[in-house]
Amino acid sequence: MSNKSFNLNIKDIIPPFSKTIKVDSDKSISIRSLLIGAISQNLSSVKNILESEDVISTINCLKKLGVKIIKKKGMLNIYGKGLGSLTAKKNLKLDFGNSGTLARLIMGLLSTTPRIKLNLTGDHSLRKRNMKKIIMLMSEFGASFEPKKKFNFPIKITSSEMPIGINYKAGVSAQLKSAVILAGLNSYGTTKILEQEQSRDHTEKMLSHNKDVIKIVKKKNKIIEISGKKKLKNIKVNVFGDPSSAAFFCALTLLKKRSKLKISNVGLNPTRTGFYHLLKKHGAKIQFRNLKKNNGELYGDIYIKSSKLKPIKASKKYYVNSTDEYPILFVIAALTKGVSIFKGIKDLANKESNRITEMQKTLSQIGVKTKSTKNELKIFGTEHVDTDNKITIPNLGDHRICMSSFILAILTGVRTNIKNFETVNTSSPSFLKIMKSLGARFEIQK
Repeated sequence: MSNKSFNLNIKDIIPPFSKTIKVDSDKSISIRSLLIGAISQNLSSVKNILESEDVISTINCLKKLGVKIIKKKGMLNIYGKGLGSLTAKKNLKLDFGNSGTLARLIMGLLSTTPRIKLNLTGDHSLRKRNMKKIIMLMSEFGASFEPKKKFNFPIKITSSEMPIGINYKAGVSAQLKSAVILAGLNSYGTTKILEQEQSRDHTEKMLSHNKDVIKIVKKKNKIIEISGKKKLKNIKVNVFGDPSSAAFFCALTLLKKRSKLKISNVGLNPTRTGFYHLLKKHGAKIQFRNLKKNNGELYGDIYIKSSKLKPIKASKKYYVNSTDEYPILFVIAALTKGVSIFKGIKDLANKESNRITEMQKTLSQIGVKTKSTKNELKIFGTEHVDTDNKITIPNLGDHRICMSSFILAILTGVRTNIKNFETVNTSSPSFLKIMKSLGARFEIQK
């Protein structure tokens, strides 16, 4: 996988296909397994880890914090030294690259790790993202951040000398919830999280074999209780295909007439499959088959056939379980006749780019009308776009917009130029290889 930047030119429509593919491993689980392995006792191992730039950034950060990580026979071995064991020279710089997940989760870990004073930064896209919520939360544990009232990287973190567990009402962000869990592990007393909206739960599942550390009470709302300062048992994780990466191939198949696809061994955790359930409700032929469980995580195969879709009506409840898939949902809506409405989407403005306005700009280039308020987007979809137009995607450092624009281009045949397509390597390094195997044609411009 190369870090070299390149643009992509596309002008050909993809022919119909019938194939079986495997997508890249799950990014969320890959990053969490490294962080949790690093603070567990003894040797933890991860099989089929995603080898993407975000995961490489995670490994590099952990190595700088004194964690030994060795790749052996396709397995990643993490030599954990237990809670509070991360160490670093004063004012060392940690670079998170493009990864918001890594940034927020590791800030959770570092806030309650003794004697930490570090500089934190990321790439140009991550430096634009507002980190106010995570900074305020970690301040509750006693961590401090400089300069005061600055909420973008680069910033300096000083960990809490006496971290005490907090009570937290979790919203749609699984990253903030996970950061609180990780900070609570090394705090005195109990950290209590009331989950008001169910977001992805990989962190809880990965820690669930530590019965004295984490308790989950499911009443009307889920309550997670973390007992701090206990030892964590090592983990053995097998990472499945990423359902968010699979969504792009699924969208392509649904919209390409006379096509079908099987995507094998994909993680199908119910907190991650909102995209698929939403589309099935609107006429998509999607089936989950051969379902199995490993470490409490559901996985299986996804079967997709081209379908006649109805305009999408996505209430805000879908947002939390399909956050990453909204750019490709907007493409599906643009190419489906009728008015699609997406509600409860205001947080999309603080992703790798403002995904609402950037996707509106993309769709307007092919004559698709959209209308937005802060929390809602309407897309006036059509089956006949203006193919004399041209799509140009600037360098946004946003992998999901690059991938979504690629799908739009190979379905419509509109001449498309996507700048800095290498950003897709942060989550899905095999994307172009798989697309080529399905019959997509494109030109790489270095």
